[in-house]
Amino acid sequence: MLTYPNIDPVALSLGTWHLFGHLFQPAIHWYGITYLVGFLGGYYCMYLRSKKPGSVWNAVQLQDLLFYVALGVVLGGRTGYMLFYDWDGLMADPKSFFFVWNGGMSFHGGLLGVLLAMWILCRQTGRRFFDVTDFIAPVVPVGLGAGRLGNFINGELWGKATDLPWGMRLDCAQERFWYYCGDQHTGYSLPHHPSQLYELLLEGVVMFTVLWLYSAKKRPAMAVSGLFAILYGSFRFIIEFVRMPDQQLGYLAFGWLTMGQILSLPLIAVGIGLMVYAYRRAGREAA
Repeated sequence: MLTYPNIDPVALSLGTWHLFGHLFQPAIHWYGITYLVGFLGGYYCMYLRSKKPGSVWNAVQLQDLLFYVALGVVLGGRTGYMLFYDWDGLMADPKSFFFVWNGGMSFHGGLLGVLLAMWILCRQTGRRFFDVTDFIAPVVPVGLGAGRLGNFINGELWGKATDLPWGMRLDCAQERFWYYCGDQHTGYSLPHHPSQLYELLLEGVVMFTVLWLYSAKKRPAMAVSGLFAILYGSFRFIIEFVRMPDQQLGYLAFGWLTMGQILSLPLIAVGIGLMVYAYRRAGREAA
């Protein structure tokens, strides 16, 4: 059994400021840093893909693409979280929408935000939508993996109790772990699955490896995007079985169904549909 090392979510405190009659304590959080690492790592991978023979992307276009992706991730991810997971909290305090340093980003919301951003980009540049999504899909796991590392540092999204040797005990004296400690506010909790690290492995490392290798050869349009949707939806659906449900929602049905699973099922279906259509169309065109 392991003990969570109680990492401070704040990487750098910028002191206390008095502005306009209010007290501010600005800080740089590790969670934000992991997002920056994800964007920069994703940009570097897009740069590598742009150097392949036949690429139609140059440096300026990649920078525009990164801007649109970042905008879609941040706005879509936060909006999706507040709508899907914390609607009551948003209604009680609309300002909580901006408290991103406390965590609370939805992949499914971020995905919708990125797709909308890509649609706008395509309208402005005349590119085909799936040409763009197929190009960026293999690099998205870089950001996903970095984000899951941020979840781990934040000490959020833990799994259920487990007796596996890599289960992690949490310090119940810290308020951020009370959901996992129950009524116990001293000592340490039972060991919990480090589900953030499971997701880092599957959604980050495994997805990146599979998609990078799969996209190394020319594939039918939509196929890479479809495989991305299938992989993420399947991995997320499976990991939700060991991950604790969001405190404000709990299980939605059957004593096990979570919001993450509900949102992942359509993603899997769309992914299968895209791949089937892509290969059938490629077969017809080759005939």
